[in-house]
Amino acid sequence: MKKFVYIVTDRNRTSLHVGMSSDLIKTLDFYKQMPCLFFDSGQQLTRLVYFEEFKTEAQALSRFKLMSKFTRMQKERVVRSCNPDWIDLTIGLDFEHITSSKKMINQVNLPFMLS
Repeated sequence: MKKFVYIVTDRNRTSLHVGMSSDLIKTLDFYKQMPCLFFDSGQQLTRLVYFEEFKTEAQALSRFKLMSKFTRMQKERVVRSCNPDWIDLTIGLDFEHITSSKKMINQVNLPFMLS
């Protein structure tokens, strides 16, 4: 089973939170449903800015423990190494999840016509 280690932040990048999950989509939905669970309402952790995928829970746990000890500057370096613009990666995950769970069906068949 896949495991993920991730970093989420708020819109102003004031808080960086390291977490571990087996289902990133569900975890991020949880953050959005419970915005004040970990921090105050001004620091809603809704932006996924970094994640790593691991094959085993032991590998993920080891990385999670290491990254949890990182200073803010180290976490920022990790994010910038693969996401220099701090783009919210949730959109890409949602797209991948949607396309992998549904079969792609051609709904429009256009005939090839020569004019």
